[in-house]
Amino acid sequence: MAGKGYTYTSSGTNDQGNHYCSRDYGGSSGYHYSNSNGSYYYSNPNGSTYYNSGTGYSQYTSPNGTTHSSTSGQK
Repeated sequence: MAGKGYTYTSSGTNDQGNHYCSRDYGGSSGYHYSNSNGSYYYSNPNGSTYYNSGTGYSQYTSPNGTTHSSTSGQK
């Protein structure tokens, strides 16, 4: 996709309605999952990850492995 800094390499949806997408950032790659329960997960080309439960909990892990999490209590 032009202007985004990446191109999609693969994507799909499984029988449970969970979607995945892989991206090429020009020498490095990343992917994300969007699940039917509202949760999602990103794995970024710099090695960081991000998870959101869809129910108020999220967790970010930086490239050096430091983890930050929060609970918003939305649901």
